[in-house]
Amino acid sequence: MKIGKAIITAAGKGQRHLPLQTLIDRDGQQKSVLGVIIEEVERAGIGDTCLVIHPSDEAAFRSVAGNHSGHLSFVHQNEPHGYGHAVLCGRDFVREEPFLHLIGDHLYVSRMQKGCAQRVVETAEAESCAVSAVQATREGLLPNFGAVSGKRVHGRNDLYAIENVIEKPTPTEAEQRLLVSGLRAGYYLCFFGIHVLTPGVMEILERQLESAADGRLATISGALHELAHKEKYLALEMHDYRYNVGVKYGLLNAQLALALSGGDRDEVNTMLMELLLLREHHAGERDKE
Repeated sequence: MKIGKAIITAAGKGQRHLPLQTLIDRDGQQKSVLGVIIEEVERAGIGDTCLVIHPSDEAAFRSVAGNHSGHLSFVHQNEPHGYGHAVLCGRDFVREEPFLHLIGDHLYVSRMQKGCAQRVVETAEAESCAVSAVQATREGLLPNFGAVSGKRVHGRNDLYAIENVIEKPTPTEAEQRLLVSGLRAGYYLCFFGIHVLTPGVMEILERQLESAADGRLATISGALHELAHKEKYLALEMHDYRYNVGVKYGLLNAQLALALSGGDRDEVNTMLMELLLLREHHAGERDKE
């Protein structure tokens, strides 16, 4: 199985403008969040990328994409029908091919020489199946993620055959259905935000959307749970870092993480120390008053 295309979703409410924000990457260059995400995709050997966006945002996305714009296709999600529908919007782009999928408001810092998306793609190609990156996550964070359970693949300590997928499970649901042998107590395998998916996911999402009633939306977690019971589907455990730029101080946190993992690390450390010392000095002066 060869992965040659990628879908990045960035049309969700509250998510639309996050990829347009600017920061300084590990190489010391000013880039948009979108630019950093696209470079993560390209590092995985993929140069054909589709962005699922709101119709009114295309000009802005093209502008911040810079030199990457020539390798991008744009698909419009005209109505806010949810995350699963956003992925489905890219069906004509990927056709019947497997594809890499990332979300437009997360940045990644790898602890290894290879990028995070690169390792997921390589695993999917080697195993010829869908693969989702996951990370051991403490119980208190379950409301923020989809989570999976599964059994370790023989001979690997970082790869699991997925059995169940639940979107934002309660602690009770997780304890009943998502326990994974070998994980610390109170920890569960939650989605990391990087997936290689097969055309089977699109078929499931389309069927979900057609049969949806009472305003319910097609969900990616529901589709992936069904996928796990139809074909081989693996979870690759990551020990790297992800940063959601959409949460409070998320962009600041991502900026610091990128800076501290790059060539300007010593300079940034010095700046942070000077800032902390200055704050302590001012606090001491106030205490004397």
